[in-house]
Amino acid sequence: MEKTLRKYFPLFALPALICFALAFLIPFVWGFVLSFCEFQIITEPTFVGIDNYVRAFTVDNYFTQAFWFTLGFTIVTVISINILAFTLALVLTRNVPGTNAFRTIFFMPNLIGGIVLGWIWQVVLNGVLANFEQTLLSNSKFGFWGLVILMNWQNVGYMMVIYIAAIQNIPTDMLEAAAIDGANSWTTLFKIKIPAVMPSITICLFLTLTNGFKLYDQNLALTNGAPNHQTEMLALNIFNTFYSRTGFEGVGQAKAVMFTILVAAIALVQLAATRSREVEN
Repeated sequence: MEKTLRKYFPLFALPALICFALAFLIPFVWGFVLSFCEFQIITEPTFVGIDNYVRAFTVDNYFTQAFWFTLGFTIVTVISINILAFTLALVLTRNVPGTNAFRTIFFMPNLIGGIVLGWIWQVVLNGVLANFEQTLLSNSKFGFWGLVILMNWQNVGYMMVIYIAAIQNIPTDMLEAAAIDGANSWTTLFKIKIPAVMPSITICLFLTLTNGFKLYDQNLALTNGAPNHQTEMLALNIFNTFYSRTGFEGVGQAKAVMFTILVAAIALVQLAATRSREVEN
């Protein structure tokens, strides 16, 4: 039976490989080629070398600004989302009354679309800021923290579910042995629980890291880059470059290639770092 499965494995894998090639591999390779071309129609490109990459940094000053804004946003959200999600998971695995209801409530925002979330929080936050005669669009700091709040509200519940599953899988004999040895709650947390859930921490860090860098729809709905592109993140900047500026299609494509490579590189470094901790523990 096992030999038969191995024999026909390529056949079973073929549909998935075809879908991967059509949906990702071929478009990525063609996009990489187009990043070295000037075009308005993708079937009529003109090769211009690395001009698009140079123009991305010299002609469009907003690209560098969007990178630093996105980097700061991602750092803050990765830390805040994972700390809040892990804390909630710890609380909701201690037989708290109404645990299932709380889990459902915290998870529900993840089911709402990004555009709708952005609109909801724009109404809420502008209502709050109106008391101070301010709006999300009047100051980039308001836009930044508005996006942070939105991202936390949407993703904390999802990451919490992953952490809950990991905590519930910690062997009870380990926790009982720690209690017998006199370990307090902090020692148990840092010496047993956190090392035991490192695979889940790896997953949650990866998801929040990549989600932070590639955020688009919430950014579009909440601030749309205002004021003066100061809250424009990388994905929105690339979209605006490609579709809103005639003659910049190649520049937008070059930005997209750099963006893909950047996110992939950072994600791989993060996976390597956290997986090494899994091995140690």
